[in-house]
Amino acid sequence: MNDDTLVTVKNLKTYFYTNNRCNKAVNDVSFSVRKGRTLCVVGESGCGKSVTAASIMQLLPKLARIESGEITYRGGSGEVRIDKLERNGREMRGLRGADIAMIFQDPMTALNPVYSVGFQIQENLQYHTAMSAPERRAKAIALLADMGIPLPGQRIDEYPHQFSGGMRQRAMIAMAMACRPKMLIADEPTTALDVTTQAQVFGLMNHLKEAYGTAVMLITHDMGVVTELADEVIVMYMGNIVEGGTVEDVLRTPTHPYTAALLRSIPILGRGRNQVLNPIRGSTPDPYQRPKGCQFAPRCDFCSPRCEEAMPEERYMSPTHRVRCWLQAGEAKHGK
Repeated sequence: MNDDTLVTVKNLKTYFYTNNRCNKAVNDVSFSVRKGRTLCVVGESGCGKSVTAASIMQLLPKLARIESGEITYRGGSGEVRIDKLERNGREMRGLRGADIAMIFQDPMTALNPVYSVGFQIQENLQYHTAMSAPERRAKAIALLADMGIPLPGQRIDEYPHQFSGGMRQRAMIAMAMACRPKMLIADEPTTALDVTTQAQVFGLMNHLKEAYGTAVMLITHDMGVVTELADEVIVMYMGNIVEGGTVEDVLRTPTHPYTAALLRSIPILGRGRNQVLNPIRGSTPDPYQRPKGCQFAPRCDFCSPRCEEAMPEERYMSPTHRVRCWLQAGEAKHGK
């Protein structure tokens, strides 16, 4: 383990229970997030990315629970086992916002429509700092200015519906960064934003990471964003991490067929409209009726009988590159 490791997730299992059925939304997931580094989590919708983030923040719905595993936060006061904390207890509330903050996927639903944007930013400061009311207001105005919002002294008293989509997302980032947290979890922070605003938002996040050494866990579908921002990547499918490593490991030398298929399905800039895209065949299985063995087997071009019998163990292709697949190195990429 590196000395700069901030959060460690080990063998995490988070299950949902509805109508006497169990959805193993996150099933035996392990990774670490380091200070001043960006970990990108990629995969199709429903693969467990957001549930993993919600588990770290202890923001799971009532029908979900952490069955087993460890979530360890290493802050200034030593190690804290987040998975052992009461969901809305004093200690967990003290960590949220101050030490670990989250940018949610949809700012229109995450922001409260009946309170001004400035009030919601100042509320975080009021709970976690000893600032006076004038100091909190000045800090909120400064945060909005840092996020590139024009006329912050006026905008601080406006409501979420008076902000554009990009400005709401910036306000969410300002709220998340108000107490300068040690870790920032961004759950698809640029959903439905235009590409110019996306670039500005990601630029802000990168600046915060470099300026303050913030650890960033970025959940995204956009492999272009992964290429630009990530230091490390994990690829999730049906609640499992199927491949993980550095950007060079995962994007340049993909070993799992799912990772290779994801990369083949993305259009490449400059090749024009006549380029051939190869979407992944089939669809994700019913989470309540999962395949017995490898979860990707029904959609895999390299499926063999042993894939249908048992889930492969995780193995390391190099000190930084891990994969859960029965294939040998390179077969998924080269089609052997």
